[in-house]
Amino acid sequence: MAIREILQYPDERLRRRAAPVERIDAEVHALVRDMIETMYDAAGIGLAATQINVHQRVVVVDVSENGDAPQVFINPEITARGETRDSVEEGCLSIAGYTDNVERVEAVTVRALGLDGEAIECQAEGMMARCLQHEIDHIDGRLFIDHLSELKRKRLRRRFEKAARQRGDASARAGSV
Repeated sequence: MAIREILQYPDERLRRRAAPVERIDAEVHALVRDMIETMYDAAGIGLAATQINVHQRVVVVDVSENGDAPQVFINPEITARGETRDSVEEGCLSIAGYTDNVERVEAVTVRALGLDGEAIECQAEGMMARCLQHEIDHIDGRLFIDHLSELKRKRLRRRFEKAARQRGDASARAGSV
């Protein structure tokens, strides 16, 4: 197992749409182990493979009270959304140090494959629903800030591009938010 580097906004690789996993093999198992270790090391509750520059549709989440019950979703898709929406503060391991209120539905149904290759269906509410929506956005090339106003996105992008330049981060190329 290894802790992987988490890509940081405005890195354009975060905007790549992930490809479906064709086969759940030893490589995918190793990826999931690394993702879980990376998520826990960063004190996160969710991580998408895209965030560690692996563009496959793999998501791990752990919203358990003790942070010791990771769940794996391979090729996840939201098949149903509740009607009730709520605006709650979100953050992201790829946008370190920034949080903002994001409106999302309070309940979703997600269909995916588990690590054993078996189909699973998860009916999630509250934090689990929010986390799944957030991580599925990642594998679709979207970030939580895409749910904010255009003005906020532009200001945030300028701030993070400046910080990336100061770090000498060549991956912080300009592009649309």
